[in-house]
Amino acid sequence: MIIEKIVGNIKDLDTAPQHIERVYVRSDDLVKKIQRVKTDHGKEIGIRLKDIKELSDGDILFQDEKNSIVISVIEDDVIVIKPTSIQQMGEIAHQLGNRHLPAQFNKDEMIVQYDYLVEKLLNEHEVPFIREKRKMNEAFKHIGHSHD
Repeated sequence: MIIEKIVGNIKDLDTAPQHIERVYVRSDDLVKKIQRVKTDHGKEIGIRLKDIKELSDGDILFQDEKNSIVISVIEDDVIVIKPTSIQQMGEIAHQLGNRHLPAQFNKDEMIVQYDYLVEKLLNEHEVPFIREKRKMNEAFKHIGHSHD
């Protein structure tokens, strides 16, 4: 089976489908337009997206009267940084930016993928953080730039 478009998202449905097969992907895989995956029932699926930028958690790849195949994102090992002031946020964001580390922001949290060097940096600068497994709704993306 080749999937070329997303049917919808399970979060937008009024009632849950009768039977759901899940395709478990890493958050990094959400940006891949072409990939081969396998459902939790062993069904192989090819994904070749044309009109969509990236996948999202809960996207429905296939649906009929009885069955649905849904994307489910695997939890990432992340560091959730909670600076105590705008100055601390600016300083740590500058440090992490110099390392070209992609980050996501959620309210007062800065979230980065786990790295022992980042953990060491945060401890050295006494920046509050926690390490946890978290399902990310989008991939960590590097922002292109050059030092020309």
